Amino acid sequence: MRFDVLTLFPDLFQGYFTQSLLKLALERGIVAIHLWNIRDWAKGKHKCVDDRPFGGGPGMVIMPEPVFDAVENVQSQASEPGQLILLTPTGERLTQKLVQELATHERLLLLCGRYEGFDERIRIGLKPREISIGDFVCNGGEVPAMVVIDTVIRYVPGVLGDEESLTEESHSEPGRLEYPQYTRPREFRGMEVPEILLSGNHAAIAQWRQEQSEQRSTTSK
Repeated sequence: MRFDVLTLFPDLFQGYFTQSLLKLALERGIVAIHLWNIRDWAKGKHKCVDDRPFGGGPGMVIMPEPVFDAVENVQSQASEPGQLILLTPTGERLTQKLVQELATHERLLLLCGRYEGFDERIRIGLKPREISIGDFVCNGGEVPAMVVIDTVIRYVPGVLGDEESLTEESHSEPGRLEYPQYTRPREFRGMEVPEILLSGNHAAIAQWRQEQSEQRSTTSK
């Protein structure tokens, strides 16, 4: 699976690419990520990508020309165009169901905003799919882009060591949270592992886990 990330701050991703499952997926060629600096398509000596908003107001707005040029050029870098995604607080909420849908695409283009956001004509003209990771505002779209990558790659075959993890974890079913997990030692600071998990009775353990999952899911609502 291929990700193309369009951003004004590509260096923010460097450390993220060198850790954990994503690092292994990149090394094995299961996942490919290409970083693109939107400023490379800006005109003029100073490579300006933003300007003051018409009508007044605080902050700066990203201009449409460099973004259109960047997206159109990046789309041409592969034989098939990718699904363009705009990371924005006003987009549809990222859910596990949406993550699964995004994972069916062979290529995703992630467009990261900054400052006061994008000129509205970027949304109108490029018609991206708009996605939000929650009801809050980040300094830019880079962290949301990492969230999208981190969640989607889990559905790429070969990324997870144990594919059953996808069916057991929280939100694998809408509204369901995962049951409690324990490991060694059996007792820690007066807190003990539930005896049922030490019984070897797999049917009873499965029933306990189901009950704990339902209880957590109900309590969190």
